[in-house]
Amino acid sequence: MTTTKPLHTFHIPVMGLAYTIDSPIRVAKYGISSVISIIDDDLIEKMSAFYSTKFGIPYKETTQKIHDYRAERITSYLNLVDKIVKDKFDNFKNELAESKQALENYIAMLPNKSEIKLGLQNLVDDGLTFKENIKNFLENNLTTGDIDVNIMTKVDKDNFIKDEQLATEFNDAHASLRGFANSTLTSSVVLSAGMNPRLYSYFESFDVFFPDANNHLNKKIILKVSDFRSAMIQGNFLAKKGLWVSEYRIESGLNCGGHAFATEGYLLGPILEEFKEKKEQLIQSAHELMVKALTIKGKHVPEKPLELKITVQGGVGTAEEHAFLLNHYEVDSVGWGSPFLLVPEATSVDESTRKLLAKAKEEDLYLSHISPLGIPFNTLRGTTNEMLKQKRIQESNAGSSCPKKFLALSKEFGAKGICTASKKYQDVKLEELETKKDTFSVETFENAKNKITEKSCLCVGLANASYLENDIKIKGQAQGVVICPGPNMAYFDKEVSLSKMVQHIYGNDSVLTETNRPNMFVKELKMYLDYLNNEIATVSEEITAGQIKKWKAFKKNLGEGIEYYQSLFLPRLSSENGKIQDLLRFYKEELSNIKIPELEIA
Repeated sequence: MTTTKPLHTFHIPVMGLAYTIDSPIRVAKYGISSVISIIDDDLIEKMSAFYSTKFGIPYKETTQKIHDYRAERITSYLNLVDKIVKDKFDNFKNELAESKQALENYIAMLPNKSEIKLGLQNLVDDGLTFKENIKNFLENNLTTGDIDVNIMTKVDKDNFIKDEQLATEFNDAHASLRGFANSTLTSSVVLSAGMNPRLYSYFESFDVFFPDANNHLNKKIILKVSDFRSAMIQGNFLAKKGLWVSEYRIESGLNCGGHAFATEGYLLGPILEEFKEKKEQLIQSAHELMVKALTIKGKHVPEKPLELKITVQGGVGTAEEHAFLLNHYEVDSVGWGSPFLLVPEATSVDESTRKLLAKAKEEDLYLSHISPLGIPFNTLRGTTNEMLKQKRIQESNAGSSCPKKFLALSKEFGAKGICTASKKYQDVKLEELETKKDTFSVETFENAKNKITEKSCLCVGLANASYLENDIKIKGQAQGVVICPGPNMAYFDKEVSLSKMVQHIYGNDSVLTETNRPNMFVKELKMYLDYLNNEIATVSEEITAGQIKKWKAFKKNLGEGIEYYQSLFLPRLSSENGKIQDLLRFYKEELSNIKIPELEIA
């Protein structure tokens, strides 16, 4: 290959446990990068068996009797995906060289300003020595999309054999990292959900994360962050160990899918502006620290800083927004997540859930408290998981059997940990609540009961869609499907082909029937206003000085964000900007009407 430049200006972020579990097998041959969650080794083992059979590749089961089964399952699956993608890519290049129609369809999917698109189009237009020229061009210019992996750093449960705790390296996230490090992939691990110092230190155990003599990283680190300060702290922490962060993946705090990590009122636009202004500071700071660390370790030291990319995701929905993020903020790629849940060629979703997603309106997508992690979680009303959970509650049988225990992180009842969505946990909590029933009003009691029982079994619910789609038998207690789209899902209302969705991203087609979709920045602003209002309205404990200080800072940051957008979206630039200005004035007024409580002095 003479180029490693990505073919596309978008990527498909990780979604749930199952929704992108095999996305590289589906889309990498087109040059589209995507991310596999590698937390659920049970799902991964089943997908290994499924795809080995589908492609006629010998399969050897990795059972739980094997000492390091979790890491080995992950390594085996990633190696399998790597092989399948390479084989499909070779076949795809041959198909493009043989079929003019296939080539024209592929050209239609490439970015408009792409040099590769222009080069291929010129070859098609020439028509002379077509096949040989095309073959050479494809071989020298096409690349597969990246097969990246995701580890949610908080999902790092201690593991035991009977009552004996295993070494830290056998913790869930640690084993996942080892599984990736030992694979044949040359790609990146995306770390999400904040800093886990113990896990970050474990990276030092693997040479593949350090630069070789050619300044090449066999495996790279991507950090998913919500602001510049977090990026600087985490990046420098890793740099002090000789580790380079190759990409900061900025995600909207609220306008995203899955778990929502709200900022302190910092909005996406101002955050991106800060990254744009201070990118060089981020690079130089990390480079200096990395050089010192590598020197001490006696490893190869790059003279110049390695490549660092800035990407963004969360709520993008139109070609205009996509282009604006690329051009104004100079990001390297834009993540498109939730819309791809309606693309069967790209994601693993069962048919009934996909139909539910297509019908979803704004009011059907909400920020819930169903996650056992205690972090707000974007989800969808009407899922089979919700119905089955409510049925168990009505039958006084609340809680999950908890077969996988990935989120058994609460140490309230012992060192082994327990999941707050489990029946075992909820039985104890409900019994405790019952003994205090007389001290509560009926409404307060029901609210307290709901807080216990609303937790869902995400380990099973987020994996089931893939089993259902591929007709893989689901064992154990029925949990149905949990799905975690972002609010942006409300504006996409039909199943579409991969080609059509990609052309939508590049402005050559449209999959939107809803014309009244709000701008992504304005939508996020409204969500933050609602979030602050809700935080103040639902505070249950006595309000503290610290809480008031936090709310005041939140409100101040939102105000500064609105002023930033008022400068950004000048009405003279487009008629659409005039509408945005009207909404910004309206929300500025709404913000001023939010009253922060004062501390009562006795």
